[in-house]
Amino acid sequence: MNAAERPAPRTLPAVIPLCVDLDGTLVRSDLLVESVLGLLRHNPLCLLRLGGWLLRGKAHLKRQIAQRVSIDVATLPYEPRVLEWLRGETGRPRVLCTASDRKFADAVAAHVGGFNEVLASDGVHNLSGQNKADALAARFGERGFDYAGNEARDLHVWGRARRAIVVNAPPALAQQAGRVSELERVFERGDRSWRTWLHALRLHQWLKNLLVFLPLLTAHLMFAPGAVLNSTLAFFAFCLCASGVYLLNDLLDLDADRRHPRKRLRPFAAGTLPLQAGLIAAPVLTLAAFALALSISRLFAAALAGYYVLTLAYSFALKRIVMLDTVVLAGLYTIRIIAGTMALRIALSFWLLAFSMFLFLSLAMIKRYTELHALARNGDSHSSGRGYAVDDLPLVQSLGAASGYLAVLVLALYINSTASEALYRHPAVLWLLCPLLLYWISRTWLITHRGDMHDDPVVFAVTDLTSGLLLALSIVIVIGAI
Repeated sequence: MNAAERPAPRTLPAVIPLCVDLDGTLVRSDLLVESVLGLLRHNPLCLLRLGGWLLRGKAHLKRQIAQRVSIDVATLPYEPRVLEWLRGETGRPRVLCTASDRKFADAVAAHVGGFNEVLASDGVHNLSGQNKADALAARFGERGFDYAGNEARDLHVWGRARRAIVVNAPPALAQQAGRVSELERVFERGDRSWRTWLHALRLHQWLKNLLVFLPLLTAHLMFAPGAVLNSTLAFFAFCLCASGVYLLNDLLDLDADRRHPRKRLRPFAAGTLPLQAGLIAAPVLTLAAFALALSISRLFAAALAGYYVLTLAYSFALKRIVMLDTVVLAGLYTIRIIAGTMALRIALSFWLLAFSMFLFLSLAMIKRYTELHALARNGDSHSSGRGYAVDDLPLVQSLGAASGYLAVLVLALYINSTASEALYRHPAVLWLLCPLLLYWISRTWLITHRGDMHDDPVVFAVTDLTSGLLLALSIVIVIGAI
C-alpha cells in the first residue's frame, strides 16, 4: 500500500474532552435498578414483561422501563467530590457518557449543568463496556479523551482513553486502570462499615419485637427453659423478617425518603450502600427468618407469614388509606404478641389482645399526629401519599387519646376478672398499674401536642427517662402481685 492509499491518521482534538460516567460515578446509585424498583412500586405487573423486553436487548429493556417510570433527578445522591471537581474543569468540553437511558441522562445533565454533550443508551444501542469504548474512540479518537468511571466494565474505556479518573472503586480496580491508561486521579470509595449496615437493618426497631416475650411473662413461664428458648428464637425470627422488610421498603421508597429531612440519610437513599446489595440482603434475611420460624412450629411460621404479608400490604397500599393505616400499624404490633403465644403453644388471652390493640392504636395515632404537626409548622396542608390533612389534627388527637384511655379501661377490667385471680396471688396490687399507665398516656400525648415527640413513638418510649422509670415501677408492681 502506497502513501496515497493509507488512511489519514485521526487528529486528536486540541482540547481533550472529559467524559464522565453516570451510574456509580456522578451519582452514587444505579438508575437502571432505581427505575426497576420504581416500576415495581407503581405497576408490579409490568415486571412480568421484563424478560420479553430483555430478549430484545438491554437497551430496549431500559427504554421500555424509562417510558413507564419517572425519577426525580433533583433528589438523586450525587457524588459531591465529583461535582466539585467538575466545576473546576471548565476549560474543556465535558461529556456525560452513560449506559442509562437517554431520558434519564438528559434530565441529569440538565440538572447538573455544564455538560456540552450527552451520550447514552437509545433503545437500540446499549452504551456500556466495549460499546461505550467504541463510541468514544469513534467520536474523539484513540487516546483523545479522558474518562471518569467506577467499575470493571470501564476498563474497556480506560484502555482507549488518554487518562483515567477512578471513582468509588476498589483499590485493585484503580491499579488495573493505571496499567491500561495514565491514572490522573482516584476518588477513593467511602468506608461501607458494619455501622452502615446496622443503620440499614434498623437494629433499634428490633426493640418492637420484644413484644413476643410478653406472653412468656403474662403466662409466668419465665423460668421454663423450653419456653424461654422458643420465645428467644421467635424474637430473632421477627428481627430478621423485619429487617428484610425494612430493606425492601427502603428500596421501594427511595424518592419519598430523599424528600424527607431525616429519611434522606438512610443508606440506600443516600447512596452509601449499593442498591444491588439490598436486593440480595432482603430475600436472604427473609428466608433465614422463615427457616428459623419453622424450627419453632408451623403455627408460628404461619403467624410470621401473616405479619410479612400485612407489612408488605401496608408498604405498597394500606399506608395510603386514611385511618386504616393506623389500624394496620396497631395490628402489626399485636401480631407480634399473637406469634409469641403461638411459639409457646398456649391459649391466646382476650385481655392481652384487647389491651394491645387499643394501646398500639394510640401509638399509631401519635405517629400520624407528629407527621401532621410537622407539616403544619412547615406551612403544608396535606400529607403526601398518606391521605391526611393538617385540619385532621384535632380528630387524630382525640381518637388517639381515647384509644389510650380504653387500654387503661381494659387493664382495669382484667384486674377485676377471674383471669387475673388465677394467675396472681395478690391481684389487687395490679391496680397500681392503672394510674401509672394513665399518667404515661396523658404525658405522651401532651408532649405530642406540643410538637416535641419523636417521629417514632417507640424510640421515644425507649429513650425517655420518665418512661423507663414508669416501666421499672410497673415491673416491681407485677412482681409484688405474683
